[in-house]
Amino acid sequence: MNLAGRIALLCLGVAFVAVAVAGFVSLRLVLSTSQQVSREFLRSQADVVAGQISNNRVEQILEGQDIAIVRITAAGDVTGADRAAVRAVRAVDYREVLSGSPVSGVSGRLNVEARPSGAGGFALVQETETTGTYRKLVRNVLGALGIGLAVACLAGLALGTFLARPLRRVASVAHAMSAGRRDLRVPVAGTHELAEVSTAVNSLADALQRSESRQRDFLLSVSHELRTPLTAVTGFAESLADGVVSGAQVAPVGTVILEESRRLDRLVTDLLDLARLGADDFRLDMATVSLEPVVRTAAEVWHARCHARGVNFSLEVSASPVVQADARRLRQVIDGLMENALRVTPAGRPVVLALSSVLEVRDGGPGLAAEDYAVAFDRGVLHARYQDSRPVGTGVGLALVHGLVTRMGGTITAGPAAEGGAAFTVTLPPPANTIG
Repeated sequence: MNLAGRIALLCLGVAFVAVAVAGFVSLRLVLSTSQQVSREFLRSQADVVAGQISNNRVEQILEGQDIAIVRITAAGDVTGADRAAVRAVRAVDYREVLSGSPVSGVSGRLNVEARPSGAGGFALVQETETTGTYRKLVRNVLGALGIGLAVACLAGLALGTFLARPLRRVASVAHAMSAGRRDLRVPVAGTHELAEVSTAVNSLADALQRSESRQRDFLLSVSHELRTPLTAVTGFAESLADGVVSGAQVAPVGTVILEESRRLDRLVTDLLDLARLGADDFRLDMATVSLEPVVRTAAEVWHARCHARGVNFSLEVSASPVVQADARRLRQVIDGLMENALRVTPAGRPVVLALSSVLEVRDGGPGLAAEDYAVAFDRGVLHARYQDSRPVGTGVGLALVHGLVTRMGGTITAGPAAEGGAAFTVTLPPPANTIG
């Protein structure tokens, strides 16, 4: 059922309950009032005819008003032509009349008014007239209920249609977005809630547009990174296959092919790890790890690689913290940060691998704009902003590093370095048995 139908049903329900409650209260009130009026009328009649009860004309008038007359003798006997009236008088404390006191009472639906007269007394008995009043009231309540339900139905349909129109407009834009459109936006108008929904949908469209743009740039950069080593491998392999390269040249060519193949393997592995980071089956072998041996082992490899590029590598160790981490993934984090630092650092400039209470990689490269440190770990963002001004990677490395550190329960931040470039600081949790 659509929104308009639901609102119409809700209005019908509210109107039904309101009219039913009002009708019930009115019914009880009118019936009570009717009974009270009948008793007051009968009481006044009894007071008026107290001295004229022996008058036949008075008796005829009372009978014409459906008022029964019951005699009460001095001995306390009750007589009358209407047996129901006689029983009603006997059901009340009629003997008070013999002592000169008036008596008022009710027996079922019969009102009784007894008065002293001569040596005995009399009683007037009349049925409370509620049947006609009840039927009229029920008819009125049912009529009001019908009118109320009709008005509520019309009002509900109108209100539902009015409220559903902007929601249908939002839904049409959302359907168009799911079909691939990103240029549509919803007018922000109407009530606060509708304006909030429209703003949220527009924000979602903007976010999707930015995300897809980043994905396109990321895929382009990855394609470029893959194509470069593939071109080298293909070219040298064709040279070997065609016999162009032979003799002493074979070994250097084979070395290039091997290095480029390893580069491809690293990139593909990083892509797979990045894709699997959010999956439940991504394996982490968490254990108590001493950082110093891991850092020193990595330093040996990166010292050689930096020396080959003419970059000044230095290792700074001022503490030997123990953390809760996956040693293999931790080495992957260090390698990712070092590779990023070496890529952007020109020859003659420093790259520092530092260990204190935290793990830090600093470089003497060009650094980042102040606003870019916050998005340094977003895939493809830095590539899109700096690809025309410096050597940049695909963004896979930093995104993977951030994901690995986060999965191990740590944090990583980026900021300016004292060496002039960027500094990446990794903080890992202490061993589980020392927490708290």
